This record gives sequence, C-alpha cells and structure tokens, in this order.
Amino acid sequence: MNSFKLFLTLLLLPISVLLHVTPCQAQLSTTFYDATCPNASTIIRNSIRRAISAERRMAASLIRLHFHDCFVQGCDASILLDETATIQSEKTAVPNANSVRGFNVIEAAKRACPGIVSCADVLTLAARDASVAIGGPTWNVRLGRRDSTTANRDAANTDLPSLFAGLDVLIDAFDKKGLSARDMVALSGAHTLGQSQCLLFRGRIYSNGTDIDALPAPEGGAAPRRERKGLLQSDQVLFSGSTANIVSQYSGNPRTFAADFAAAMIKMSEIPPLLVGDNGIIRGTCSTVN
Repeated sequence: MNSFKLFLTLLLLPISVLLHVTPCQAQLSTTFYDATCPNASTIIRNSIRRAISAERRMAASLIRLHFHDCFVQGCDASILLDETATIQSEKTAVPNANSVRGFNVIEAAKRACPGIVSCADVLTLAARDASVAIGGPTWNVRLGRRDSTTANRDAANTDLPSLFAGLDVLIDAFDKKGLSARDMVALSGAHTLGQSQCLLFRGRIYSNGTDIDALPAPEGGAAPRRERKGLLQSDQVLFSGSTANIVSQYSGNPRTFAADFAAAMIKMSEIPPLLVGDNGIIRGTCSTVN
C-alpha cells in the first residue's frame, strides 16, 4: 500500500540541519575518510540516488534497514550478514524475515573504497541520502564505525519494537537505546513512506473492535490532519497519551518535524557502534566476514 503523500508533505522543503550535538562517540568524525577515501560520500550518494531513481520505494527500505541495524548491537552492519555455520543471521529474525530489503543497494554503494569504508558507515550514509533523495531533510553524518564479525538473531527478536506494541512498551524500547519519546515519534514519521505488508494492518482495517476510522487514509498512510487513521497499531497509539501533543505539533509545523527527524536519526546512528580499537573490522563485502 503506497504511502508517500504525508511524508513528502511534511518534508516539502529540503532542510539542511547542521546540529551541534554533544559527541557521544569521540572517534566519530565527519572528516574520518578525508585522507583515505575523500570521494566516499559522493560515490555513495550517487549510488543511492540511482537506486531510488529506479525504485522510489527503496528510500523507505534503506531508512528502515538502518533502523533495524542500529537497534541490535548498535550500528555495526550486523543485519547485513548472511547465515553461515557460525552466524545466525538477523535477516531471519521475526521482525526482518521477508521484510527488510535493500541489501543489494548497500553492497553496490560499498564499492566506494571497499577495504576502507565500513558497511556500517555506508548504511548510515545511505539512510541520510535516501531522505534527501525524496525531498526530506539532510544532516551531518559522523563516520568511523566498524563492522561486526557476528550477528545477533536473538537480540533482533527482542530489541526491535513490535508494530503491535502499546505506547508504554514502545517508549521503554526506545529509552533503552538512549532515545526519547520525542525521538520515537519523529522516527515513526518514516512509516508514512513506502509500503507495509497486509498482514501487519489488515486486522485494524477489518476488525469491528478497531479504533481506526471507517475509511483508511489517502495512499494508506496517516491522514493529513493526523486523524485516527494510523495504518499501523504502533503509529495509532502515538495519537493518544503522552505523545499526542508531539504528533499535533508535527502536524502543524513541518519544519519542526523535519528538524526533529534529523536530530533523532543522528542520535540513532550513534547508538554505540564499534570503533577503532574495538573488535570490529572493515568487511570487503557486507554480507560476509572475510
């Protein structure tokens, strides 16, 4: 079910967000590859643009792929690893199986200095570039992440927030990753972009006991005035309780939403990654440890 309309409305004007946040990872830097691969960001950006030009839905998939990576072990590209005799891939975890996509796009972008630029940094840059490619905000990405040597399927099954969770459960899940309720609402705005599997919302559409309005929103996303038409249960719960005022604020002020979305993406991308001196590596290909 296509749902680009609201996201593009909220992000109508590209906004460059140059945020001066307190560094949570002193070794991350916007100039990390300047000496070793100075064209990395440009090569990756062009690769992402080509992929989204070929399939616009890919923008949503890349942002979601980054989110699902960072919520498990930090932003270490563990979600990109294939199943092996020694690795239980996160790709087969319940929240990811037959759902997350865009692996081939990241692999193609990885061709920018493959032995130097980490898959984790490629994925982080790809999420930002995907936002820009569909008219959304941009933000500074600090680089220097290293790639994990293993995945964690169990953590993927427990740490990724459920689309059927209640508000308190969602707030707690984000809090455990250092993200506030406001960050959560801002990041949830990405749900108005792309597509969702029918099995994730058909119960809300057809159940007599649902709290969704009788008619679904245009293009399957949230209604322009943020009425009771959240497609996913985890979106609908944001319209009530302690987060309702944040939703209303974003609905009336697209620039505030765009700025907060960018700030939340920065915070999420810096959920403690592997850095130089840790046990991380630079993978030659993102799907394998080599």
